[in-house]
Amino acid sequence: MDIRSISLPSRLHPTQFEAQLDKLKSISLTSNTIISSLATLAELYNNSINNNLTQRSIDHALDESVALLDCCSSIREVAQMAKESARALQSALRRNAAFQNGVASYAESRKRVKKCVKKSLKALKKFKASDVLRGVTVGVFRSALLFFFFSSSSLSFSVRSRVVRNKCEHRDDQGVVNEVGCVDLALRNIGGFDKERVMVSLQNLDCCVDGIEEGLERVFRELVRSRVNLLNIVTNH
Repeated sequence: MDIRSISLPSRLHPTQFEAQLDKLKSISLTSNTIISSLATLAELYNNSINNNLTQRSIDHALDESVALLDCCSSIREVAQMAKESARALQSALRRNAAFQNGVASYAESRKRVKKCVKKSLKALKKFKASDVLRGVTVGVFRSALLFFFFSSSSLSFSVRSRVVRNKCEHRDDQGVVNEVGCVDLALRNIGGFDKERVMVSLQNLDCCVDGIEEGLERVFRELVRSRVNLLNIVTNH
């Protein structure tokens, strides 16, 4: 049986909708790109319409909505962990008291974050999207997770040295060193511990995580709204 959506008409022209989708099919791991991609994703869900859905396809869409909500929640938890550990280290550095313990705690937190990221990435890998929108959602979520997974150990010594000297404003064939990586590199600076540089890196990380969290909150609300609409379609037919 066919089930038609009672969603409101799209506020985006179809060609605009498709253009926005295309932009999200390939994004970098920079914080600015991820934040803007999350905002675009939320807008697309806000403008999405479910047409001519069969009972089977709507059941599948409902299952997918649960999986995407779970993943979004996991990324929000990862972001919260990253922010809390960054702020704890900032506090330790400001007090000049046992900051080495603060550095050690931050390192342990990074290990927990990476463990959570790996688990979420594994779940996303199994996700089979039924449409383009959910497909790009998986891509954006994957980029957000990889942002928090950054590992400075994958960079060569010369690259790490240049990044530290240039305050992380560095791009090369190995990709972009993001705010998470800047903190890692500042803490591992072979030239000696530079408190000011670490503090600046932590502040930058805190700021960008706030932006990512805001974007994730918007996407989460739209995913919930989309699921409610699907449930309403079933109820009204």
